[in-house]
Amino acid sequence: MSESIELTHAFEDVDLGKLETSLRSPRTFISALLSGVAVAASLVACIPLFSVLSMLLYRGGQRLSLTALTALPPTAFGTGGGFGNAIAGTLVMVGLATLMAVPAGILGASYLALFGPDSRTASTVRFAAKVLTGLPSVLAGVFAYAAVVLTTGGFSAPAGGVALAVLMLPTVLLTAEEAMRMVPARMKEAALGMGCTEAQLLWRIVLPTAMPGILTGVMLAVARAAGETAPLLFTALFSNYWLAQAGHVNLMRPTASLAVLIYNFSASPFANLVQLAWAASLVLVVVVLGFNIMGQFLSRNRHRR
Repeated sequence: MSESIELTHAFEDVDLGKLETSLRSPRTFISALLSGVAVAASLVACIPLFSVLSMLLYRGGQRLSLTALTALPPTAFGTGGGFGNAIAGTLVMVGLATLMAVPAGILGASYLALFGPDSRTASTVRFAAKVLTGLPSVLAGVFAYAAVVLTTGGFSAPAGGVALAVLMLPTVLLTAEEAMRMVPARMKEAALGMGCTEAQLLWRIVLPTAMPGILTGVMLAVARAAGETAPLLFTALFSNYWLAQAGHVNLMRPTASLAVLIYNFSASPFANLVQLAWAASLVLVVVVLGFNIMGQFLSRNRHRR
């Protein structure tokens, strides 16, 4: 009681006028100046993004239409046409890569987060995954070319899926492990105390709780894979035709993709193909941006929960 009385008297003796901040104070002025510089730097950092989007909307929006989204590419001297087969090929190869990378990444993350977090194997896998995150995408294409294209004897959609899966795997693995580690320990201990096995703990407690974080990593990995060009040049190459012909889907053949179509058409001397490249660029940017926004949305929801 006596201590609270002494503190009250101490606060009464403080001159509140001296505590008021003023812009004339050097410390306050420097703080305001640095805050303004930080805001200005943030706005400058956004200029490239909005510049790219505005240019794509202006150049690509002029050529974008339902025909462009559904038709096949035209001949060199032809007019019209589209890149519907490239959209379908991109979805197929990214889908194949997701089917390969996501289960492997989640299973690997389960071992790193639950079953052997402090083992040498876990340390080695983490190191390898972090190295793979900085792997040049062209090397993933060279690996898939040697492992799949030369083995099967031709370019194909599965070969492109393998190359993209190599790039997706470390992102899925590391983000899934971090999401599983963020599951409260008391939930895990309560489940084990009730007699759950480790498999039941993973399937019924950890995965449902960490699912928003896992989906965030999946969305970011898919966004990266959808925009890759170099790996697909070595594995899927390109095609002017649909994967399905005469009611039969043949994945073991060269497959078109948006990224490779942009690469090929942008250097063409024909104006129609260049315009299609701009339209395809707009579609690809919208797809990648959509996956990134979805990943950020899931990440925010995870932190709120």
